[in-house]
Amino acid sequence: MRLSPLLRLLILTQLAFNVGFFAVLPFLSEHLGQALGMAGWLVGFVLGLRTFSQQGLFVVGGALADRYGIRPVVLAGCALRVAGFAWLGYADSTATVIGAVLLIGFAAALFSPAVESEVARQAVVREEQGNGSRTRVLALFTVAGQAGAFAGPLLGGLLLAVDFRVVCLAGAGIFVLVLAGHAWLLPQHIPGRERVSAKGGVRVLLRNRRFLALCSAYGAYLLAYNQLYLALPAEVERATGSQTALAWLFALSSLLVVTAQLPVTRRVGDRLALRRSMVAGMLLISAGFAVVALARPAGWTGTAGLLPAAGFVVLLTFGQMLVAPVARAWVPDLAEEGRLGLYTGALSSVSGLIVLVGSSLTGTLLDTGLPAAVPWLVLAAVPLAAIAVLPRRA
Repeated sequence: MRLSPLLRLLILTQLAFNVGFFAVLPFLSEHLGQALGMAGWLVGFVLGLRTFSQQGLFVVGGALADRYGIRPVVLAGCALRVAGFAWLGYADSTATVIGAVLLIGFAAALFSPAVESEVARQAVVREEQGNGSRTRVLALFTVAGQAGAFAGPLLGGLLLAVDFRVVCLAGAGIFVLVLAGHAWLLPQHIPGRERVSAKGGVRVLLRNRRFLALCSAYGAYLLAYNQLYLALPAEVERATGSQTALAWLFALSSLLVVTAQLPVTRRVGDRLALRRSMVAGMLLISAGFAVVALARPAGWTGTAGLLPAAGFVVLLTFGQMLVAPVARAWVPDLAEEGRLGLYTGALSSVSGLIVLVGSSLTGTLLDTGLPAAVPWLVLAAVPLAAIAVLPRRA
């Protein structure tokens, strides 16, 4: 793929963002619980605040990118992330930890929708110039993010041998490099991107039924995907008596995305319309839940008991490869002129709210004592419901 210098910069940005972020995040809960002695409920509350300050405020970051351009928003976000990680490394009380994680989350709410919206816009421009499908560019963006999510914990794990503060300062250092690179390379003005007033955009968005339908479907997909962190650990624990195998299943998912995302997009995603690609992905995800549901009555344990879980991970990951890039590729067709940042941010914020509510219901479902297959069959219906609410045309 031949990419413009701007697209190359933004895709490498996603890689660097995730290396820095995931070098710290996987080790945060253990640090809060063991090193700082926080109660379990308080650790969960702090982690929830970070998610809210990030996903919940994506719409704000997107609107600011539309109003002021991506350069100042990205630079401000990087600077805040540097400050947040450095603060977290020295935070030793509940109040200071909360302040640091809120700053870390808000930083991502600034730079992520700005970068994602510009990648989507540049992908559309590239497609209109006859240089290939926009979905392929967004698939490469997904691969870069997943590669960073895979490499980040490895870096953090090595540095954790010193202490958690060093991990945080290393994460801050990565964002210092990103900040310097963008201050040097990111254009002051990007041709074709016009700044718009911040007023009136949200009202029009809330009347855009096709876009809200996409948000609902994408939220259902994210709810299903998040079962990697909720239903899957419970299934692995049941099958093996521990969660040791969980790390290997996560690694399998990451490696599949890194190695297979572009071939899948080239051979399948490019040949299907946007809606059909999302439908195919949702069906694969539903099949993944069904595999576990059909196997649960047998009560397999040990290595045999892990096979349905592995099948679930593989089908869920291939479904993700079809759904995630296409959802981002669809947003430019539904967004109001000049409001792509707002709509990109809203996609994350609305779907994140759906996941927040849905995860509580899912946790209740898994704890109700129903027959073993029932919760997985209910979860298999979630991506099918997403198909039902998808916009009827691209």
